[in-house]
Amino acid sequence: MRRRRLVIDTSVVVAGLRSRMGASNRLLVLIAEGQLIPLVTTAVFLEYEEVLRRPEHRLYTGMSDDDVSGFLSAFASAAEPVEVHFSWRPQLHDVDDEMILEAAVNGNADALITHNVLDFRSAALSFSIPVLTPAELLKELKK
Repeated sequence: MRRRRLVIDTSVVVAGLRSRMGASNRLLVLIAEGQLIPLVTTAVFLEYEEVLRRPEHRLYTGMSDDDVSGFLSAFASAAEPVEVHFSWRPQLHDVDDEMILEAAVNGNADALITHNVLDFRSAALSFSIPVLTPAELLKELKK
């Protein structure tokens, strides 16, 4: 079975590290196991880094700066880099979400995974990219 290539919204990465109980964490585990391939652009990866290093997230997760670096290194090792050849902006109401959509479009992603489905759905569907929550993705994987 072909491994799915996904763009993971920052909210999912944060949720996955903040709770080991939910679908977001399970998604991170599947990535670590090599069952899913995250697609990242430089901009997306830098956003992950900036957000995960925020004091409020480090405090909540209990991750040290070295822990964050270790997670990011492991994530980068599992990821497939995407070069942005075309900018499709503006497509979304939230300018900060544009880089996530661009990674999905330029990387020809199988899906865009987010907790903010409504923010992405109409624009992503224009490019025939399904937008799913982590829980929806896990249900699809079980089929």
